[in-house]
Amino acid sequence: MIIDLFVLVVGIVFVLVAAELFTNGIEALGHRLQVSKNFTGSVLAAVGTALPETLIPIIAVVFFAGNKGQDIGVGAILGAPFMLSTLAFPLIGLTVVVRHLLKKGSISLHAETTGLRRDLTFFLFAYSIALFVVPFESHSVRILTAAFLLVLYVVYVFQTLKGESEDMEATEHLFFAPKNPHPAMWIIIFQVIFSLVIMVAGAHLFVHGIEKISLAFGLDPLIFSLLIAPIATELPEKINSITWVWKKKDTLAAGNVAGAMVFQSTVPVSFGIVFTDWNITGLALISGIFAIFSAFLVLTVSYINRKYFAYGFSVGIIFFVSYIYLVLNGTN
Repeated sequence: MIIDLFVLVVGIVFVLVAAELFTNGIEALGHRLQVSKNFTGSVLAAVGTALPETLIPIIAVVFFAGNKGQDIGVGAILGAPFMLSTLAFPLIGLTVVVRHLLKKGSISLHAETTGLRRDLTFFLFAYSIALFVVPFESHSVRILTAAFLLVLYVVYVFQTLKGESEDMEATEHLFFAPKNPHPAMWIIIFQVIFSLVIMVAGAHLFVHGIEKISLAFGLDPLIFSLLIAPIATELPEKINSITWVWKKKDTLAAGNVAGAMVFQSTVPVSFGIVFTDWNITGLALISGIFAIFSAFLVLTVSYINRKYFAYGFSVGIIFFVSYIYLVLNGTN
């Protein structure tokens, strides 16, 4: 048990260090490519930090035969948007509240609402199809739906690229070239790739430690992959967003989480629809419903006065706590 705890802590350290390297590198990349804040946060950062949780279901389904592999795969696919909407979003809101209490900024969350609303609308549309339409259709319809979701994500990327948004402001010096105000593209890309490798390794160590500990307490594979593993694999989005909020880069923070939600509701979901039974019931279905409710709440609050914005993000934690209560009480 002590060794497992040590592995878990090392995994956290790896993810924290990698997240700092990644946010620094992705800002430099967005600035060099002359793309907007929305595109940098919602696409570049979101896809990069989504790699750990995207790999888990693929590995589980492909390399673990039988229902156990499918349970882990489906749980990991559903766990990602659930954690993003009910834990990552609230962490952004709570960080803003703490930032305000420490007199380091206003209570307002200064995220670009146009991009955020676009992200959440795409997520709600795609995820609702996956949860409430696909499970009742034939396999051929599932394949067509999966293809549709992939095309939907491509449309989303183009919409984000051409959408109106603030330009990236001057960024901090690249960690891998601290004395060079204009580092070469290859150095920027190398830092981003290096940080992703460390991030994936850290998430893997964290999951390994959590898995050993959770199995000792008798949790089943689906609940483990849906609830516990995403806490580790979603750490990059959580840490990146908290870091950006603390630096008053709210658009990047919100875009990182919302963009990851769009990615997770289209690309990994398409894989699950085609290569698993995709029989979403019980706690798995409840997690999806909670994710939708939490995202819809943030979308609704985005149309209200900005001083309530941070609180709207924070309220989603209620769904996370409620889900933990249902799991502990054995709802199935």
